[in-house]
Amino acid sequence: MENQSLETKYNKYIIAVSIIIPVVVAVLFSVKLKDLGIQVEPLSFLPPIYAAINGITAVVLVSAVIAIKNGKRKLHERLMTTAIALSLAFLVMYVAYHMTADSTKFGGEGVIQFVYFFILLSHIFLSIAVIPLVLISYVRALSERFDSHRRIAKITFPIWLYVAVTGVIVYVMIAPYYVN
Repeated sequence: MENQSLETKYNKYIIAVSIIIPVVVAVLFSVKLKDLGIQVEPLSFLPPIYAAINGITAVVLVSAVIAIKNGKRKLHERLMTTAIALSLAFLVMYVAYHMTADSTKFGGEGVIQFVYFFILLSHIFLSIAVIPLVLISYVRALSERFDSHRRIAKITFPIWLYVAVTGVIVYVMIAPYYVN
């Protein structure tokens, strides 16, 4: 029962963070430092770095699942903490880039344009949806409620993996259109 109260204690934080992160990112995404009179060069070196972080996150997530399936709980825990840290690093770099650079327009046409926007929109929406799932999964593990952790993790993992992989795909598809 004590472990469930720990989870209950964190529920309000999970809800708050799950709302605050997308709202703050949306607001900061529209803020350009140059419009505020802050002269800073566009951080154009960041997109390949945060795309690589997405790729590394995908590898870490798969490694974490393999670790837990092989009974390596401590390794699984470390890998999942690393995946969360990588996702936070991605988020900071993504926002920093978009606060210093104009958005890049996708230049493809026809079917590839449809494919790109489908991947991009599903990536964006699922990246928002995965926030509470990751936090709930993490808190349930911390609370040692492993049965309920496993149930939510079976939903969280494929969504988080999809977000990580599609982040790389979106970068690869739009990279030719970046202005240096």
